[in-house]
Amino acid sequence: MARGGFPGGFGGGGFNMNQLMKQAKKMQEEMEKSQENLANQTFESTTGGGAVYTKVNGSKEILEVKIQKDVVDPDDVEMLQDLILTCINDALKKVDTAQAQELGKYNIPGLR
Repeated sequence: MARGGFPGGFGGGGFNMNQLMKQAKKMQEEMEKSQENLANQTFESTTGGGAVYTKVNGSKEILEVKIQKDVVDPDDVEMLQDLILTCINDALKKVDTAQAQELGKYNIPGLR
């Protein structure tokens, strides 16, 4: 057995716990910065040929919703509701895609 009682030199030979901790800390700092950068980005979507517009941020907060007057039909509220839902969900998917691209580079299981 190697020094420290672990086979293969764990705790002694080629394994440097301080270096591993420094790398983990650096990765954590980079991930936090990536998450902060993502939170500050905005993502936009439109549906119905521009009838509905939404803007969300990287924290998935809805920042803005615009609806063209000509799509507001009191006899067809369901269509307007569908357009709004579709538009918001599309913007949120864009956040998910950006998040997967940004944080996926860290290759940590369970993070995606």
